[in-house]
Amino acid sequence: MADPPIRGKDLIVRPTVAKSALAGFVSKLKAQGISTLNVDPKSVEGKGVRTLYESPDADMIICKSLDQLRSSRSSGKSVGFFKKVLGNADVSEIERASQAGAEFIIVDASDWKIIPLENIIAKLHKSKTKVFTTAKSAREVTTMFSVLELGVDGVILATDSVDEVEKAGQHLSTIKFPIQVAKIIEVKDVGAGERVCVDTSSMMSMGEGMLVGSRSNFMLLVHNESVGSSFTSPRPFRVNAGAVYCYTIAPDGNTRYLSEIESGSEVWIVNKEGLARRAVVGRSKIETRPLRLLRAEIEGHTGTVILQNAETIRLIDRSGKLVSVTDIKVGDQVLGYAKPATGRHFGMEVDEYIVEK
Repeated sequence: MADPPIRGKDLIVRPTVAKSALAGFVSKLKAQGISTLNVDPKSVEGKGVRTLYESPDADMIICKSLDQLRSSRSSGKSVGFFKKVLGNADVSEIERASQAGAEFIIVDASDWKIIPLENIIAKLHKSKTKVFTTAKSAREVTTMFSVLELGVDGVILATDSVDEVEKAGQHLSTIKFPIQVAKIIEVKDVGAGERVCVDTSSMMSMGEGMLVGSRSNFMLLVHNESVGSSFTSPRPFRVNAGAVYCYTIAPDGNTRYLSEIESGSEVWIVNKEGLARRAVVGRSKIETRPLRLLRAEIEGHTGTVILQNAETIRLIDRSGKLVSVTDIKVGDQVLGYAKPATGRHFGMEVDEYIVEK
């Protein structure tokens, strides 16, 4: 069976500003990287944006009947189908529109939003038809992009707020941390202290974990607990992240002390290639445990991390294999992240002189 087409994620904006403010709003949207608007093409003529609208003049033509869809395909433009979903009969009509050549489907499921979209995505995800839906806030955009894990291909956000567009756009960016090899230069047992277990609402795979360290610009990649043993069951939703004072980087770009992480917080889950995805924290557990300090070096930058001294806490070595904290020794090479030092003020990065030891 052929692989399904690779899909991008599109954020389309439906401006709800007054006509007199539309030109300025469009300029701000373009500065945010928004290139397609759900708007009458006549209202943004010459503004350098693509339009999605119920008009043959639009770049992406919205059709509301199958006959209109079939006749519009000869235009040579991108043609799609709009459907308000109230029941299974509407889902079946969407399938027929896809089979008739719709390049995109706009699903209006304002009453029951999640379940109909799950059904439609499941039916169309191997087709060439993209699934779009509507939203009124950045929070809704986030939800729509995660429906049935695959998410919709595009969201039409109705808003008059550039800030809301910026928040929604954050969930489309691919984040990649420059993962490097860190050489262990000191291993030291430091006695008992409080460490933080971060239980997320996402299942993690082999090679994924959290970046954790004593400095905001130097962290090691701590693996999740997807590997069990004869004494413990696998817990692939968990990262036994480190001592309470340690930093991790949050999706908003700020650092967080592990002690600050709580239910509802967002953290980056990072894989061994550096690709990051968001995860919501379901629970954070702070408990007293024996601790071990690791000091490492990355291209002249030195940093430390203090982790629980137990077999189930693992780092990733340069070959991709897991290595337990209890087995780490001087000279070992593990994966980490480092960059030139900057200051932090309440977790926010600032340019100032700073030395952390």
